[in-house]
Order: sequence, then C-alpha cells, then structure tokens
Amino acid sequence: MIKMEIGFSTLSMLNKNLNEVIEIASDNDFSMIEILAEGPYASYRLKKDNRLIKNLKNNNIEINIHGPDVDLNLASINDGIRKESVKQIKDAIDIANEIKANTITIHPGKIGRKDKWLRDYALELSIDSIGKCVDYSKQIGKVKISVENMPKRFNYLGNKIEEIEKIQESTGSKITIDTGHANTCKDCEEFFKLKNIEYFHINDNNGIKDQHLILGEGNLDLKLLKIIDKGIIELNTFEKIMKTKKVLTKLNYI
Repeated sequence: MIKMEIGFSTLSMLNKNLNEVIEIASDNDFSMIEILAEGPYASYRLKKDNRLIKNLKNNNIEINIHGPDVDLNLASINDGIRKESVKQIKDAIDIANEIKANTITIHPGKIGRKDKWLRDYALELSIDSIGKCVDYSKQIGKVKISVENMPKRFNYLGNKIEEIEKIQESTGSKITIDTGHANTCKDCEEFFKLKNIEYFHINDNNGIKDQHLILGEGNLDLKLLKIIDKGIIELNTFEKIMKTKKVLTKLNYI
C-alpha cells in the first residue's frame, strides 16, 4: 500500500506568520503545506517580504499554493471580472515561482443560473482562462496548475467527472481532488480514479454539505483514501488537523 505524504492548509492558521507555520509543520512531521493565497497570505502582501520569500524557498517543506478565489471567477461571462481573475492567478504564479512552490490549486469558476447553455458557455470560458494560466506558468517557470473538483451545487463548475476531465485535457493542467467535495457527489469514488491527480484535499462531511469535518465525523468511505500518495488536510483549526492526522496514522495510511 502507498504511504501518504501529508501536509496541511494554512486555512487553519491565518493569524500566524508563515515562518511560524513552517516551523509547526516541521515540528509535527508534515512534509508540505498549502498556502491559502487570501488575506494575510495574498500575493501582493507576500511579495513585499523579501526575507519571508527567501525562507520559503530555502526550507525542507514542500510549498503548494491555493490560488485566490474570493470575489474572483475564471468562468465569468463578465470580461472584466474574468480578466482580473486571470491576472490575480498570474500574480500568484509569480510568487509561487519565486518561492519554488510545486503547485497552485485553482477553482474552475461558477455560474449564476441553471441554464445548460450558460453552463456550457461558462465551461469554455473557464477552459480559456485556465489555459492562459497554464501557458503563463510554463513560460516563467515550473509551477504546476491544478484544478480542484467542486461540491455538488448548481452554480459550481467542476463538480462533474466529465467537466474536470475536459478542463484537464483541454488545458494540460493537473487535478486536485477534494475528498469532501467528491463526497457530496453520487459518483464520489470515480473522482479518486481520475488521471493526472496532483494531490488531494482531505476532509469529511455528511455527504450533502461541504462541512470540512475531521475524518470519521462524516460519512466519507475512508477506504478510498488508501490510494492517496499526497494529501493536504484542509480544516479550519490545527487541532482538527492533528486529529485527522491521527486517524490517518491509525489507518496505516501515513
């Protein structure tokens, strides 16, 4: 059985300096982190701290980034919003390249109505936007762009197997599978079987809402996790992260 390389999202400690986050990761036997590029860790803030950038690229912890998503939409039918969304992902790519990050995970976008024509149109816009981000990343460095599957809600793109596959195949991106998001979909197990998965976001829920629970507190089939080789625990407190890490240890997955 594959042993999982494990890390956590900085969603759990947005009030801490990233140097401290790196120390916490190392002290608790995590091999990687995922920086949530929002608020205090937004790209425009990180690039102002030369000493932090130097430290991030010269440590033994693998760095991944979750691209900005608040108020952004890579599939927006509003050209201005879509172009600004691409710009901000490119800004995150610049920082990721500078700190030698491995991957940037991004959301594929959303729509405002259930109309099929609108969903199809938005999906093409998403592919165009993500393609631009992939191309830009290849031009300036080696950072991989990975698209995350989304929960089962009508306004999210990327919550269907065929949509994630189409985005990946059309853009050359990687895929980030969120276990909780997949658990809200009827074909949960199929998401785990997709090709070109870069890593997983690990969390649990009741199969209906995207709750980001500790593993075992929801109804996710934990046997599915045994195939994971790289996982980022994505929960909102470090206490919950350590409890989920303990579950993975008991399952002999890490």
